[in-house]
Amino acid sequence: MKYRTVAMMIATLPLLCVSGVRAQDNPASTPAAHAAHPDEIVRMRQQVAAANREYDREVAAAKKVYDHKKAEAKKKRDAAVAVAHQGVD
Repeated sequence: MKYRTVAMMIATLPLLCVSGVRAQDNPASTPAAHAAHPDEIVRMRQQVAAANREYDREVAAAKKVYDHKKAEAKKKRDAAVAVAHQGVD
């Protein structure tokens, strides 16, 4: 799981850099929206909230994969049970 998180961070790094360049090139972007908050505690809480959102997103994606794999396994089990029942009669 750690490796997946690190890989995700590395993969999103170029996207963050590109979006930062676009914001600098775009004169219509508001500087207040991109400016860091002057209070350290507020910045820390924003970073924690962002980390929690990322975690929740990854957990949701993992749950989708789990549910899909579980459904596939259930189909295989049901097919094997049906074959076994046919053989008994």
